[in-house]
Amino acid sequence: MITVIATSVLKPGCREKFIELTKANYANVLAEKGCISYVLNENMPSDMAAQSQLSADTLVFVECWESLEALKAHLAAPHMAVFREAVTPMRLSSELRIVTPV
Repeated sequence: MITVIATSVLKPGCREKFIELTKANYANVLAEKGCISYVLNENMPSDMAAQSQLSADTLVFVECWESLEALKAHLAAPHMAVFREAVTPMRLSSELRIVTPV
């Protein structure tokens, strides 16, 4: 199993549309072979000193996939090409981390 942590820092005013497009794509992603979970998250204030302070315009996908091959197929899926085309202009930056249990 692998976990993907994909952070998007959005341009001001793009948050709600980004969330809307993500939710519209959930069923497509969850139906993909090898998808265990796929969730978009927002920053939750905790008052914990170690927590990074993220703005409301920073959203984080946490995804679990059965394998790297399943993730690669996900990234190549036609619905993901459409999604990327729609959301890329909304992003100031993005970061991708792929991790696996030790």
